[in-house]
Amino acid sequence: MKFSSVRYLVKEGVKNTWTNRLMTIASVGVLIACMVIIGVAAIISENVNVAMGNLEKQNVVMAYMKDYSWALYGNGADNKTESDETADKNGIRPSDYVIHNEKEAKALCDKIAKLSNVASVEFVSSEEGLKTATESMLESQKEYFTFLEGEGENPLPCAAKVSMKDMSLFGQTVKEIEKLEGIDVIQSNSGLAEKLSAIKQGVTVAGAWIIAILMIISLVIVSNTIRVTMYTRKLEISIMKAVGATDSFVRIPFIVEGMLIGLISALFAEGLLYCCYRIATETIIKTFGEVIPFGVMAWQLLALFVIIGIASGVIGSVIIISKYLRKEGSEFAAI
Repeated sequence: MKFSSVRYLVKEGVKNTWTNRLMTIASVGVLIACMVIIGVAAIISENVNVAMGNLEKQNVVMAYMKDYSWALYGNGADNKTESDETADKNGIRPSDYVIHNEKEAKALCDKIAKLSNVASVEFVSSEEGLKTATESMLESQKEYFTFLEGEGENPLPCAAKVSMKDMSLFGQTVKEIEKLEGIDVIQSNSGLAEKLSAIKQGVTVAGAWIIAILMIISLVIVSNTIRVTMYTRKLEISIMKAVGATDSFVRIPFIVEGMLIGLISALFAEGLLYCCYRIATETIIKTFGEVIPFGVMAWQLLALFVIIGIASGVIGSVIIISKYLRKEGSEFAAI
């Protein structure tokens, strides 16, 4: 196809948009509304993911180790083995426990960190664990536990504070940690982990359905606009077909019109969403505690809007004009 023909067809498409400007404005308005709703769904989804990520970081796992305190006060006290080793004043032998010093404890932490779903591991000594526990008590209660601060009196074993990458793999990761030699018990909130995973999955599914439904609505709106334009030019189409114009030649102006409607809608939707987001930022911060700056998502949202707009215009135009050319175009071509 010659450049002059392409220029003519593009010009016709732009002219059609202006000629049917009332219908174009209506279509652009509906498309903007659909795109803004899609954008709001995407922004909420991203902010919820950030909020869920912060909660996931707080939902850590405490993996307690089989150290001296475990052998003296914990389950290890009931599982002492017969050995020729010399026992200390408490009757504890080195073979009665697995973790003998801080170096071995940190080495175990390194093994946990190598698990695929582990995001970070922090070593927590017995002293740090006791300090954290007493700090959460009332002042009157702390007095009763001061005796635990003496040497050899702390019943808490050392532990590894573990945070995970994907909470949907929470149970599997806990089992992998439990299999490591030197781990006694794991303290976790598996119920919260399941709820977090369910919320994230629900938000993702809801967002996908909203986008899918609104894309279908966008397609219908553009199709109706193209249909109106097509029927106002049906005599012109019949003449073009009568003189030998191909279906592609007839389609291009309508495709250009649909793409132009989609592109205009995308630009206006981006600007409107930016204004709405700025106004709502204060409320969102109160709700989630942290929000993603609009600039981080601006180009992705614009790309999404342009894709939705152009796709709706192209698909809607092709479907309507092809259907018309198959069923009615031949009748006019015979005139």
